[in-house]
Amino acid sequence: MDPKKNLRRAIALGALLIAGAAHADLKVGIDLSSTGPAATIGITSKNAMLMWPKTIAGQNAQYIVLDDGSDPGTAVKNIRKLINEDHVDVIVGPNITPAAMAALDPVAENQTPMITLIGSASVVEPQEGKRVWAFKMAQTDSAMADVMTRYMANHNVKTVGFIGFADSYGDSWLNEFTKFATLRHIQVVATERFNRTDASVTGQVLKLLAAKPDAVLIAGAGTPTVLPERTLIERGFKGPIYQTHGIATPEFIKLGGKDVEGTLFPTQPVVVARTLPADHPAKKAALAFVDAYEAQYGPGSVTQFAGDAAGVYPRLQDAVARALKTAQPGTVAFRVALRDELEHAHELVVPNGVVSTSAKDHVGLDQRASVMGVIRNGKFTYLSQ
Repeated sequence: MDPKKNLRRAIALGALLIAGAAHADLKVGIDLSSTGPAATIGITSKNAMLMWPKTIAGQNAQYIVLDDGSDPGTAVKNIRKLINEDHVDVIVGPNITPAAMAALDPVAENQTPMITLIGSASVVEPQEGKRVWAFKMAQTDSAMADVMTRYMANHNVKTVGFIGFADSYGDSWLNEFTKFATLRHIQVVATERFNRTDASVTGQVLKLLAAKPDAVLIAGAGTPTVLPERTLIERGFKGPIYQTHGIATPEFIKLGGKDVEGTLFPTQPVVVARTLPADHPAKKAALAFVDAYEAQYGPGSVTQFAGDAAGVYPRLQDAVARALKTAQPGTVAFRVALRDELEHAHELVVPNGVVSTSAKDHVGLDQRASVMGVIRNGKFTYLSQ
């Protein structure tokens, strides 16, 4: 066969491949807990994603959404499918800490950036090894513990009883809270744990009460956190009850009713958007998202998790625009470029704060993304410090 003819065919084939790549869809693989104990988190995240535009940075976008049932093992299977069979350019999710930690292996092995929706910083800190492929939308537990303990110290809380999830979420919160509590001379006098699916926490609550703390912190997410708070009330605890930013769903208030009235918690701008100070830098973006979300899903339906999910889109829009200058979707080169550009957000306003990332910081949120809130008259309300 004529070598020159072979060369011409190879060049023509290469041109076709390049042309095909230029028109390739940007594939976004999404893993969420739409069922199971974390469903109240995953469903609102999914709702926000259903509002995303059909293009990202001018590129046609294909969104592939899978449910992990709140199970880390299923999350890993989903992510491997998204990477190996669907050939996605980026993973969004998971939205529970154990699943996000388990997902580090497949995303690192396949050089695919992952933007998680969890609270714990453990998935991105320290920035080395597998974690260089992970990014995170939600404010860190560390920053939330900081604003919470500052509020406690300003309101004469000296001793705290802790009860948290018996998993990596609870571990992270215990570690971060203890660090900032020590800094502000607040003593943790009792530590208890519970499972997301427990039907009773009476034994743990009695031990907390025996320690006679000034306040109690419940470190969990979603509706399972109502149980320990209700049990504390039923057993006669009169002190302030603090929860983490993981409670901010309408279902928590609906299930908790009068028992969760007065609950104190750190949160992000979207949750208390309507009562934020006028000069808060994220108020405009937060309100715009809340108005659009509630117009579609009903008054009072917005959650922090929906806000985090909404923020993924501008993060991708920002990074994809730059990554496209290096490579096209569907290639390892593009995934690597996208990972690199996700590190270069600068003062990017999203509904839950202002993002400035770097090679050492894969969250990028500062204290503008952390405020204190209170449940007042059945609503999440900004609490002036």
